[in-house]
Amino acid sequence: MSRRTSRPRGPAATRITSASPCPCGLPAAYGQCCGRFHSGSAAAPTCEALMRSRYAAFVVRDAAYLLRTWHPGTRPPGVDFDPAMHWVGLDILDTTEGSAFHSTGTVTFRAHYTDDGRPDSLHEKSRFVRHDGAWVYTTAVFVD
Repeated sequence: MSRRTSRPRGPAATRITSASPCPCGLPAAYGQCCGRFHSGSAAAPTCEALMRSRYAAFVVRDAAYLLRTWHPGTRPPGVDFDPAMHWVGLDILDTTEGSAFHSTGTVTFRAHYTDDGRPDSLHEKSRFVRHDGAWVYTTAVFVD
């Protein structure tokens, strides 16, 4: 996801503990799912896993992880989180390549959020490549 904003920083991230359900939507606790990627104790093995972990990073407002998993050629200097926006769900719609046997891949998804309490969604096709042996986000095309 590449959504950025210039609104001022707001309240703290959504409170997620290691035992909380993972915000990425998989049936696992955050600590055993995306939390291990955020902490650096494991690397996402597929571009879909990276996409899910980046979505979860938006939920918990982990700018360091988002920047670390962004290709250096397209990485912005920083990530600003909109205090009025709250991510509430992720639907993976399609993936192409992106496994341990590939060097590129795409993930098409719909990320649901509320903005000042109004529901909306972001429909995007994200592109990923392997860089220095790890999956990283490069660019995206907004589908609608």
